[in-house]
Amino acid sequence: MTVTIGRRELLVALSGTAAAWPLAARAQQAAMPVIGFLNSDSPGPLAQFVSAFHRGLNQTGYVEGKNVIIEYRWARGRYDRLREMAADLVLRRVAVIVATGASPSLLAARSATREIPTVLIAGEPMQDGIVVSFNRPGRNATGVSLFTDVLSAKRLELVRELIPNAAVIALLVDPNSKESVIEASEVQEAAHAIGQRIIVSKAGSEPDLVSAFAGTPAALLIAGSPFFTRLRDQLVALAAQYAVPTVYEWREFITAGGLISYGPSLTGAYRQVGVYAARILHGDKPADLPVQQPTKFELAINLKTAKALGIEVPATLLARADEVTE
Repeated sequence: MTVTIGRRELLVALSGTAAAWPLAARAQQAAMPVIGFLNSDSPGPLAQFVSAFHRGLNQTGYVEGKNVIIEYRWARGRYDRLREMAADLVLRRVAVIVATGASPSLLAARSATREIPTVLIAGEPMQDGIVVSFNRPGRNATGVSLFTDVLSAKRLELVRELIPNAAVIALLVDPNSKESVIEASEVQEAAHAIGQRIIVSKAGSEPDLVSAFAGTPAALLIAGSPFFTRLRDQLVALAAQYAVPTVYEWREFITAGGLISYGPSLTGAYRQVGVYAARILHGDKPADLPVQQPTKFELAINLKTAKALGIEVPATLLARADEVTE
């Protein structure tokens, strides 16, 4: 039997189908896995690192807005907000939490949940009890360890090689960063062992930064801190203004015009975190994903800045450099 549908009935049927499309799209979006991205800093200065995180996700088949949703939580330097933000991500039932920026981010995620898989960037996650071991994390967290504190003695050697007659070397420390304080202790111990005088300056806010340069030390070491990374342009400008040879942790400072840096790739760490977050969405367990460790440390030198400071970089140092900006 043939059924004939009238024009009016056809239009009603089509309009009902069209109305259902947005509902279907919303349902599909709601079914996407959600990643909670928790960071102690601000989005602007970390844009290149977030892009690296996205590249890690893309590498394993996930694209934001297409098949995964990312809920960003930026503390903007207000560490006291991190626990509330982490708890909010738990309430939203995210599939994975990515905690980056500083120890307070990691500890906030740890206090909020022992069940939701967490991928982190940390200096030494075993010290904070976040993982049991590097090879078998054993709990709900894994990620990348940067070993930032153990490299501080190497950066002190670089200063002495660059400025061999420096009677006093200053060290800029963020008192609000656990990693920065630990690094300060490592630098002081290394300096004492070789008879080098070190002066420690503390800067936990922007107005404090000038004091580290105003005394015009022979050279300056900047300890690792998300606060300093966010203000890298300002720190590089102050080093130029006061003509202070300064050694940094990340190559991004050299891109901004800094003199010399030595450390692992922070961009690479964010990319690896993206890879791990995607693997967990695919079904891997964080307890079975080894904490990644740097296999290469980058020495970057800016010869243009050295020339402006009147410094001749030793040929032996240039020969070891991974990146030289002229």
